[in-house]
Amino acid sequence: MNVLIVFAHPERQSLNGALLDVMISELEAQGHKVQISDLYAMQWKATVDRNDFPLLPPDERLKVAEASAQNFAAHQLTEDVQAEQEKLIWADTVILQFPLWWFGMPAILKGWVDRVYACGFAYGVGEHSNKRWGDRYGEGKMAGKRAMLVVTAGGWQEHYSQRGINGPIDDLLFPITHGVLFYPGFTVLPSFVAYRVDRFNEQQFDATAQELRERIKTIESTAPIPYRKQNNGDYIIPEMELKAGLERPNATGFALHRKE
Repeated sequence: MNVLIVFAHPERQSLNGALLDVMISELEAQGHKVQISDLYAMQWKATVDRNDFPLLPPDERLKVAEASAQNFAAHQLTEDVQAEQEKLIWADTVILQFPLWWFGMPAILKGWVDRVYACGFAYGVGEHSNKRWGDRYGEGKMAGKRAMLVVTAGGWQEHYSQRGINGPIDDLLFPITHGVLFYPGFTVLPSFVAYRVDRFNEQQFDATAQELRERIKTIESTAPIPYRKQNNGDYIIPEMELKAGLERPNATGFALHRKE
């Protein structure tokens, strides 16, 4: 299996860096091939601007989706973006690893998504009509590939529980697991989250590292998050609302889009 890890932490000699080493070691021990995109080490450009679209005339107003589609179709996106897209095509499984900062991913990782997920590559794919709204949410370029998040948080696990003040961790990560990963077609595995990491001692790290090793060992067989596919009959098209009567008992909000 080919595994791409997109690593977004500014310090390689950090707890996140140590967990990255755990994953690399375990994946290679299982015979998998691994590539790492260490965004800070790469000095990844995190902002979308005119320089991303070489075909855009200097006097023309920038329309990002339109310019993205044109340059992608012409194979004229910048070299750094094309290299990351090639890694995504190569990979059977993609892992996004990052610390939870202000309830989301670090800006550099969001910038990786913004630039690499070009129109025609990760979105704007497939037929758009009153019967079908594109190849997305379970279909698309990444269909058949697995993905998961490896996340560290400074807060307690209780803070991210159903009644926790920060909100449920699955809800906080939903824009990433459902939006960034499921949208272009990935089969999304449950996230691995380590809590209170700024207070870790050696024993706590060892226990978390072992839990991560076990997750990595089963990455090919772990049951995915049961998100509903867009074009599988559960949604009214083109309104894209869940059909009445399909929701699980007491399910609201993001939970409506999972079927157990």
